[in-house]
Amino acid sequence: MFLQEYLGCRMDCEAPLFVSAKSPHNRLLKPGIERILRGLGKRAGVEDVHPHRYRRTLATNLINRGCNIQDVQQLLGHASISTTQIYYVYNRDAVRAAYRKYAA
Repeated sequence: MFLQEYLGCRMDCEAPLFVSAKSPHNRLLKPGIERILRGLGKRAGVEDVHPHRYRRTLATNLINRGCNIQDVQQLLGHASISTTQIYYVYNRDAVRAAYRKYAA
């Protein structure tokens, strides 16, 4: 929904999904994305905001809701599942619940 709104109000015909607000509307690079996220985080009262924080949160939420880690690996574009495991923040309560459900 928000992505469609963003694309609908863009005033350029550039191929990149995210471009700078000012002409010549160049591709928004990593430092620009990080600056925007830090600003959003500051306005929301959230500290230490960076793109990988959201990737980590996405991976953790998907796995905690039952998504297979191999599917999360594909969604995040990781070549190795060990990289995906780094993104996942283990939840001890979820591990206990899984043990009770499958092993106890």
